[in-house]
Amino acid sequence: MSIYNKILVVADINKDEQPALARAMQLAAQSRSPSKVTFFLSIYDFSYDMTSMLSVDERDAMRRGVIGQREKWMHKVASDYLVEGVNFEVRVVWHNRPYEAIIAEVFSGEHDILIKGTRKHDVLESVIFTPTDWHLLRKCPCPVLLVKNAEWPENSSIIASVHVGSENETHLGLNDSMVEQLKSLTERLGAEPYLVNAYPVTPANITIELPEFDPATYTDAVRGHHLTAMKALRQKHGYDDEQTIVEQGLPEDIIPEVAERVNAAMVIIGTTGRTGLSAVFIGNTAEHVIDKINCDVLALKPKGYISPLDPKTAI
Repeated sequence: MSIYNKILVVADINKDEQPALARAMQLAAQSRSPSKVTFFLSIYDFSYDMTSMLSVDERDAMRRGVIGQREKWMHKVASDYLVEGVNFEVRVVWHNRPYEAIIAEVFSGEHDILIKGTRKHDVLESVIFTPTDWHLLRKCPCPVLLVKNAEWPENSSIIASVHVGSENETHLGLNDSMVEQLKSLTERLGAEPYLVNAYPVTPANITIELPEFDPATYTDAVRGHHLTAMKALRQKHGYDDEQTIVEQGLPEDIIPEVAERVNAAMVIIGTTGRTGLSAVFIGNTAEHVIDKINCDVLALKPKGYISPLDPKTAI
């Protein structure tokens, strides 16, 4: 069974090129079961709500007119991306906070994944994430795919940034989720899969505080633990040793380096969101990794994650 059959795509109102829609259609076209793509836009103009000379009905009519114009534009720009056999619809809403409107649509439409385009800085050759992007990464209940390019690169790979050194149930569950997503995506997009894990450097202060401490032995033990855990994870999901990479260093350094080395077109990241009000935050490590990656990013939440915008928990 395919993981993504109901796909929500956020339209980029600033240009006709829609890389997120291109990726959505690419995924939907290769699904083994019927897929639906919803092309979504949240718009708002403060002036329409502040025109005191108009009645409520007149303001509503003006808003409907603007929404209708945007719907026509979205159908026009989407025409080049449509794929036969994929159910497609356009939806435009009037809302002053785009990320809240997007997440509300995720809940109401029970979407499997949210796809949104990101901006690339021409000078720095890096991806720039907007405030809306960060809100979605932190608060969206379903996987969030941030897309850089419309075209899928040839001979590319997808890497899953797993955390095999932990025995925490949240991390273990995220590891399995990431590998399952990795399998589905590499099959659909024809990419090479990699499982990547970074293990910590031996703290320098330990050798000062504990003269009898042997840093080489400690490092070997840590590496051995991570290699053993990685082996268990890859065997559980049917991957070969050549498809796993375990290196020493900080994840925010190792993951971007490996992504560039193996020509990764996408990196899958687990975000250790919490439940309740604290769910608005994702781990600092994940944020640092995401900020350095120059390719598509797929962010996953742990099992049991509750979005602060979940209508079922709203007071």
